[in-house]
Amino acid sequence: MLDIPADVHADAYNGIANSVLWFVHHMLYQTPLEPVFDAEFRRQWASYETYNRAFAEALAEEAAQGAVVVVQDYHLTLVPGMLRELRPDLRIGHFSHTPWAPPEYFRMLPDDVAGQVLRGMLGADRLGFLTQRWADAFTACAERFAGGLGGTRIGVHGLGADADFLRERAHEQDVEERMAALREEIGEGRRTIVRVDRTELSKNIVRGLLAYRRLLQAHGEWRERVVHVAFAYPSRQDLAVYREYTAEVQRLADEINAEFGTPGWTPVVLHVKDDFARSLAAYRLADVALVNPIRDGMNLVAKEVPVVSDAGCALVLSREAGAHEELGEDAITVNPYDITGTAEALHEALSMRPEERAERSKRLAAAATALPPARWFVDQLEALKG
Repeated sequence: MLDIPADVHADAYNGIANSVLWFVHHMLYQTPLEPVFDAEFRRQWASYETYNRAFAEALAEEAAQGAVVVVQDYHLTLVPGMLRELRPDLRIGHFSHTPWAPPEYFRMLPDDVAGQVLRGMLGADRLGFLTQRWADAFTACAERFAGGLGGTRIGVHGLGADADFLRERAHEQDVEERMAALREEIGEGRRTIVRVDRTELSKNIVRGLLAYRRLLQAHGEWRERVVHVAFAYPSRQDLAVYREYTAEVQRLADEINAEFGTPGWTPVVLHVKDDFARSLAAYRLADVALVNPIRDGMNLVAKEVPVVSDAGCALVLSREAGAHEELGEDAITVNPYDITGTAEALHEALSMRPEERAERSKRLAAAATALPPARWFVDQLEALKG
C-alpha cells in the first residue's frame, strides 16, 4: 500500500483514469461537447504522472534482482516505462482489463499524452489483453503513433469464471434466503430476465430497460408472465455523470412499472444496494441473462450466470462485450444500440425450448470456465518468464 496524497489520488484516479482513459477506451465521449483538454486536464495529468511514478519507485525499491513484476490496468499505464528506466533487470508485464481504443479514437488524446501512454505501456516485456480484438487495437495504435511494438510481446488471456467457488457459494444459506425473497417479489410461475451490473455508463442499463419496455409493448403475451430482475449497483458516485445515470435508471424502471404494472405484477424488480448473495440468487433463478454493454473489456457476468443458473439460461449478449469472442456461438447476439433488435432477442430467449436453453447454457458454462482466475494469472507469469 502506498501513501498517495488525497488530492493526487483524486486527480489521477477520477480526473484522468476514470474520466479520460476509461472514456477513451470505452468510446463514451459525446464528441460535440467533450473532451476538453485544457489547463485543468494538464494539471490532473501531472498528478497521474506523479501517481504512476510512486508505484514505479516503490516497485524499483522492493523488487529483487531479476524479479517478475505484473502491473494491472489503465490506472498504471506509465508504470512499465518508468520502471524500465529505474530497473532494467526486471521482467515487466502489464495487463489491461478494459478494451483498447482503435487508433481513430485513441488519437483524440493530445499527441504528447498519447505518446506517453504508449511509451509507458511499451516499457513492458509483455502486454496482456482480454481479447484478440483489444490486443490488435493496441498494436495498431503502437504502429501508427509509436513506431511499432519494439521488443514488447503481446498476449491474450480471456479471464474465466471460477466455477468451483461460484457453485459452492451459490448454495449457501444466505443465497437460499435471498432466493426465497426474490421469488416472492417475482411471483409464482413467472419467467425472469436477469441483469447484474454496476451503474457504469458502458454497461448500457438504460437501453436494456428501453428494450424490455419495447418487449412488453410489442409482445403483450409476456405481460404478467415475465419480470425483469435488474440489479444496478452504484458506481463512481463522486462523479456527477454517474449520479445522473443512476437516477435515470431508477426513473425509467419506475416509469415502466407505472405504465405496465398491475396489483399482482411488478414488471421491473430493481435493486441498487450491492449484495453478492442476492446477485447469486438471481443467477440461479435466471431464465434469460441480459448483458448488453456498449463496450466491455470482458464482462464476467456473462460468464457467471450460465455457470450458476439452476435450470440453464439463455444469454442475450452484446457483440461489443469482450466475452462475445468466447460465448457468441451459443448466445443470442445483439447490437447494443438497437432497442427493437434487443427486444426481439429477449422474446426469442424467453420463447426458447427448455431443452435448447439447457444445452446452450451447458456449452456457455464450459466456455466461461476454460481459464479460471488462478490459471489465468499463472499463464501470464509463465509467458513473461519464457
